[in-house]
Amino acid sequence: MKITVLGGGLSPERDVSKKSASLIANALLSKGHKVALIDLYEGTDQDPESLYREGTDDLYSFDIPESEPDLEAVIAANGGRREWIGPGVIDLCKTADCVFIGLHGSYGENGQVQSVLDSYNIRYTGCNYIGCAIAMDKDISKSLIKGAGINTAKWFTEDPNKITADEIIRMIGIPCVVKPIGTGSSCGVSVVKSKDELENAINYARKYEQLILVEEYLTGREITVSILGDQVLPITEIIPHEGFYDYKNKYQSGLTTHVCPAELTELETKAVQGMALKIFHILRMSSYGRIDMIYDQDNGKFYFIEANNLPGMTNTSLLPEAASHVGIKYEDLCEQIALECLR
Repeated sequence: MKITVLGGGLSPERDVSKKSASLIANALLSKGHKVALIDLYEGTDQDPESLYREGTDDLYSFDIPESEPDLEAVIAANGGRREWIGPGVIDLCKTADCVFIGLHGSYGENGQVQSVLDSYNIRYTGCNYIGCAIAMDKDISKSLIKGAGINTAKWFTEDPNKITADEIIRMIGIPCVVKPIGTGSSCGVSVVKSKDELENAINYARKYEQLILVEEYLTGREITVSILGDQVLPITEIIPHEGFYDYKNKYQSGLTTHVCPAELTELETKAVQGMALKIFHILRMSSYGRIDMIYDQDNGKFYFIEANNLPGMTNTSLLPEAASHVGIKYEDLCEQIALECLR
């Protein structure tokens, strides 16, 4: 099978995506597929067929830096071009049997790439554009989940140019979590535990030029449930060694402990897995994804935090780790996801 893997892109999660995409491409090469990896933003001027590789003698490689990329520097290095689909990308995708979307963040997760590929009748992995758009918008997804009777933290959203520290204190109080409504990988996210931290948190979220969501800070165990098709994988508990599960803790090895399967009772496990699958379907997600929650043991309740319709596929990522616990090797996981888009 000929597979084009889309990575990179003009997103704060560009580097995470490049890592995921390179590992996905290598996995598919090891399974005997012809694979072409391309940066969604940078594109190429080469002949599409010349980009395909076979075998494992020439593998892709990329390491994630500790901090988010400077997108303005990326734009400057590409002649100032701000169009988010680079030259030759669509032409390459047209030559593939399947496009594996290894993107994260805006464009990749919010349905825009999916809608473009749909317009060319190009098959791709993961959710369709509707599921992506719903799941990526933290305000919409929380509203739908709350409407279904599932617990989620109290929240409000505000225009980034209008939000103030006083409004946050009045509406939510401290501690709280401040974040853009449409980013992943904890980009733009701050856990605020004192009034002095509020302005920095607002400014950090504001730079992503999206509505800002502020929610109450929930204490408890951070857990995540990965879903593959309609199979709910083992639950993972996430324990950062310092701070919270931010960009650095997610992608630098050794900074976070993953406990999989999470140490929950059989009753708790069944309850949270059932809840995660219900959320997956409410948000119109499909193929694969991940649902993040907080478990408050004091009141015995699970709280929905957010959904990930294109979860990370790096060597420290949660879905591949959960899949390995039921005997699904990384290479087989990538192939299974790719083959599903042909059905």
